[in-house]
Amino acid sequence: MIITAVITIALLLQLAAAAFALRLMRITERRPAWALLCAALVLMAVRQGLTLLGLARWSAPPDLQVEIAGLAVSLLVLAGIAGVASLFRTMRQKEEVLRRSEKKYRELYDQAPDMYYSLDRDGAILDCNETTAQMLGYQKQELVGRPLTDFMSAAFQSDFRQTFLKLSENRQYRNLEREFVRRDGTLLPVILNVFGELDASGNLVRTKTIARDISERKQAEKRLRDEALKTEKLEAIGVLAGGIAHDFNNLLTAILGNINLAKRLIKENEPVLRRLDDAEKASLRAKELTAQLLTFAQGGAPVRKTTVLGELIRDFARFAARGSTLRCEFDLPDGLWRVDIDAGQINQAMHHLIINAAQAMPEGGTVTISGENFTSTGAGPVPLVAGPYVKITIADQGVGIPSEHQSKIFDPYFSTKHKGSGLGLATVYSIVKRHGGYITVESELGRGAAFHLYLPAAEEGPFGGDKPVPIFSHAGTGKVLVMDDEEEVRKVAGKMLQVMGYDVDFAGDGVEAIEMYTKSSTAGEPFSAVILDLTVSGGMGGKKAMEQLLKIDPHVRAIVSSGYANDPVMTDYRQHGFKGFVAKPYRVQDLSKTLHEVITHRQRSA
Repeated sequence: MIITAVITIALLLQLAAAAFALRLMRITERRPAWALLCAALVLMAVRQGLTLLGLARWSAPPDLQVEIAGLAVSLLVLAGIAGVASLFRTMRQKEEVLRRSEKKYRELYDQAPDMYYSLDRDGAILDCNETTAQMLGYQKQELVGRPLTDFMSAAFQSDFRQTFLKLSENRQYRNLEREFVRRDGTLLPVILNVFGELDASGNLVRTKTIARDISERKQAEKRLRDEALKTEKLEAIGVLAGGIAHDFNNLLTAILGNINLAKRLIKENEPVLRRLDDAEKASLRAKELTAQLLTFAQGGAPVRKTTVLGELIRDFARFAARGSTLRCEFDLPDGLWRVDIDAGQINQAMHHLIINAAQAMPEGGTVTISGENFTSTGAGPVPLVAGPYVKITIADQGVGIPSEHQSKIFDPYFSTKHKGSGLGLATVYSIVKRHGGYITVESELGRGAAFHLYLPAAEEGPFGGDKPVPIFSHAGTGKVLVMDDEEEVRKVAGKMLQVMGYDVDFAGDGVEAIEMYTKSSTAGEPFSAVILDLTVSGGMGGKKAMEQLLKIDPHVRAIVSSGYANDPVMTDYRQHGFKGFVAKPYRVQDLSKTLHEVITHRQRSA
């Protein structure tokens, strides 16, 4: 009975071991060995089965000790096979984890934003990620095995070879700027970090490189260079334009002043009065032209006031569109932030943009003018300082601007029109930049153009609008000193002052003005006011003369006059001790009003 149980257990153990061996044969690489072991175990089990059934007549009767030994062997074989199966199961689990990890790494490697590649000691590509292939415009298999120099610009090929040869000494290179050539022939600027692998003898085995696309950085640098160049051009033209405008304004002062004086000598219904009115209007239009030239002049800062743009923009646009076939549509919400602007300069900018739209739509059309509040983070595509802005868009339905011209349309003297001066959009650019803003353009051929103006929002404060000032003249008494280096200006200013009732003395420069002022004060016949020309060719100008006059008489009533209407001394005249200013060219009423305010204020103060 015992021997039967021993044989039965041994049989079961052998069958179980055979089953494990069969399973291992399926999941491992060494199938023949496991197949032989499985067959041997099955044969052992068959023998035990035949012995158990008494069918093994060719063999001796079963011996208990022998069968117990066979049972022990079967148990050990089963345990060994089970242990091996467990080991293989653990190995397979680890292999699966490793496979997943490698897959994850490969995905990260291939999908990384940077280019990764490795080279052999001869500079041929051993491996690269998908990003490298995509950026260069190739399939991955097209790159592997080819020299890296095949994909580098000619300017860097020889440099690469020298750098590569020195890797065995330097081990690594960081932040190398190079250029690859894409499949389509375009250049790809990159920054490289190269690491060399050396063998025990110090010989280079392979290199690993991380390459980062710096196209956006290069484009930003180019934009900055273009901006700097554009600014230099504007400054150079500003010097020229400022000088021309100054001289032109001196001439206009004489012309406009004499027209004013002549009108006072003619009765209202005289036919010649209409001719003088036309001449005066033409002179005032010429004054606007010099104002445009002065926008380029160095130091021409806007005279700003806190303003709500909405209604102002409507008025500017409607005025500019008068006489044309344009129709203006507006989308200017009431909630637009206030801005600090020079209304005259912004009017000039709007005028040029509306004229530009009219020229783009000779058959007429609609100009859409919209506004919105805009907050810059300082990191967007528009190069603005972080902060709040008001964005004004002027969009037309015209012929559009070719893409190759869009980067140059704000350059001085660049024009696509046969009759264009090339100063219109350059003036707009200069005005917006001097307000601390920026202007961009979007356009497609045949689909119109949209100009976007970004103007810095003002700090919160009450709205200070301009009140209309009536044109009037004041009769005056007293003595006025006029200092100007232009004889024609002195003549016309003197005649204006005499018409007003003042006595007039003249000086050709600041030194002469100081001498005359000192002499008159010493004699007990002080001047009621002094008019000082800001810029004197080859002599002392108004600013220096004013510094000396203040030392002589801290209460001197001086008015600064200049053809540079936007000069900082003109815009901040009180900071320099002046009590008023009059911009050339001026009319009788302009000079009369300023003098009246300066002299009557002195009398009230006294």
